[in-house]
Amino acid sequence: MNAEKSLDSENHKGDDFSKEVPVITKKKRKSKNMNFRRDLAFYIMLLPGVVVLIINNYMPMVGVIIPFKDYVFDGNFFSSLFTSKFVGFSNFQFLFQSPDVLTATRNTILYNIAFIALDLAIPVTLAILMNELWSHKKARFYQSVMFLPYFISWIVISYIVYAFFNSTTGYVDNSLFTLLGIKNPIEWYSVASKWPAIIIFFHLWRYTGYNLIVYVASIAGISEEYYEAAAIDGATKSQQIWYVTIPMLKTTMVILSLIAVGRIFNGDFDLFYNVPRNTGALFSTTGIIDTYVYNALQNFGDVSMAAAAGIYQAVVGCVIVLLANFVVRKVDNESALF
Repeated sequence: MNAEKSLDSENHKGDDFSKEVPVITKKKRKSKNMNFRRDLAFYIMLLPGVVVLIINNYMPMVGVIIPFKDYVFDGNFFSSLFTSKFVGFSNFQFLFQSPDVLTATRNTILYNIAFIALDLAIPVTLAILMNELWSHKKARFYQSVMFLPYFISWIVISYIVYAFFNSTTGYVDNSLFTLLGIKNPIEWYSVASKWPAIIIFFHLWRYTGYNLIVYVASIAGISEEYYEAAAIDGATKSQQIWYVTIPMLKTTMVILSLIAVGRIFNGDFDLFYNVPRNTGALFSTTGIIDTYVYNALQNFGDVSMAAAAGIYQAVVGCVIVLLANFVVRKVDNESALF
């Protein structure tokens, strides 16, 4: 009898459990509905950004087939897209046979390597110096002054550069060289070898302030306890910077560098187009892939070849950032982007 009662009780327990399952499911559904109602306002706020992302980033992706076609516009973009003749990799073959593409690729990579290195070293150094200033008012003033060029348009900057380097009325040839006793002016817009330094200088002039703010904010987030502990152990200021500040900035430095590496095949079009004023004599040192594509499209109207150059940039840039992130993940997993 006792055995039968125990079996009956176990059966009843099993029945109770089976009856509770739909109750739990209903509770989960109810909680999901409540969570959705609670977050509905956030979904609505997110909706405009998602719509813009779809329109600007995903709908144009239908154009990835253009590099593989001899695109001829017949008045309607979509009908032209599907009626144009398929030519496979012919556009890429023609693209890489041009010596100008190789020059543009070389310039793009070398400039970006210089930008990555200098955009890391100079802002970090300045941020550390700003942090060590006794007067916080002076530090904020210097930050604001250095951040100001970031808001100036490249078109305005191009006129400033022209005012300095114009061989006829420019300040450098007509004022500075005169004071230094140099009688032979330089035709700046004809001498290509002078422009790498000019391009790098104005890039740093415009973007150093922005990068500086990022690193200053990162330093501000470092707890004072680390510096106090280092001071108690007898560390000097330089040792505190080397063993506390820089290691704490490592993650920010790596992430920003990885993002920059992902754009190593993309140049700042406004910088390289406006500052040298798209002068043909300077293309050997100022021409990058972006300006090459623009000029090719303007001069020849070859949409397919220009699209092939864009795909070339995107694919190679994606591969490079994946490889760089893989290396970083192997060295320090916490500093990797993904």
